[in-house]
Amino acid sequence: MTKIITPYEQSDAGKKQQVATMFNNISGNYDFLNHFLSFGIDKIWRRKAISSLKNLKPERILDVATGTGDFAIESIKRLEPRQVIGIDISEGMLEVAQEKIKRQKLDDVFGVELGDCENLRFKENSFDAVTVAFGVRNFEDLDQGLLNIHRVLRPGGQAVILEFSNPKKFPIKQLYSFYSRNILPAIGRLFSKDNRAYNYLPESIVQFPDGERFASCLKNAGFRKAVCRPQTFGICTIYIATK
Repeated sequence: MTKIITPYEQSDAGKKQQVATMFNNISGNYDFLNHFLSFGIDKIWRRKAISSLKNLKPERILDVATGTGDFAIESIKRLEPRQVIGIDISEGMLEVAQEKIKRQKLDDVFGVELGDCENLRFKENSFDAVTVAFGVRNFEDLDQGLLNIHRVLRPGGQAVILEFSNPKKFPIKQLYSFYSRNILPAIGRLFSKDNRAYNYLPESIVQFPDGERFASCLKNAGFRKAVCRPQTFGICTIYIATK
């Protein structure tokens, strides 16, 4: 059985509450650190993931674990949907997203709300596409979250999930392991008031069932097709699942 990794091991709170607290603590520096620690490559990953939905031409999109809204905003620019709804368990992250929505005048197409994927309020077949960027490994109940994503998608709709993965080949595997366990936490501590956050993040990547194992999770949730597209030597993977 896979060990459940939580941000604060000494806390009695559940994973969901701990993750929400962690992201509230780092929300102010999240965007800067995300781009800085990935050398800006995360922007390329996002564009590639969103581009995979071009042929689908989704009109209504649900962005799960929307965070500060970058993934949803990029989808608006590239796909021109009629409506995007972003949900997240962190109020701090949503405050940053709302500032971006106001600044970029996206109120008519993009709205955000507090919520989590294991308890979606939406009816069956409500969305053409569901997107998740770097969020599924933080689900408290991964299977329940994927079942809910499948439920709210219309038949023929697609879920596009972008998530970190573990490189398998030498020397990338060794270099990435050293970077994520030593350099990433050290830099994170310099800019973040939450010392634990940037230790939890690489630990959660190691424990996540990436690649074909996650594709199997998607199929078990009801998706008839699940495709894996590794990016940048396997550091990240785009998953495309069709209902």
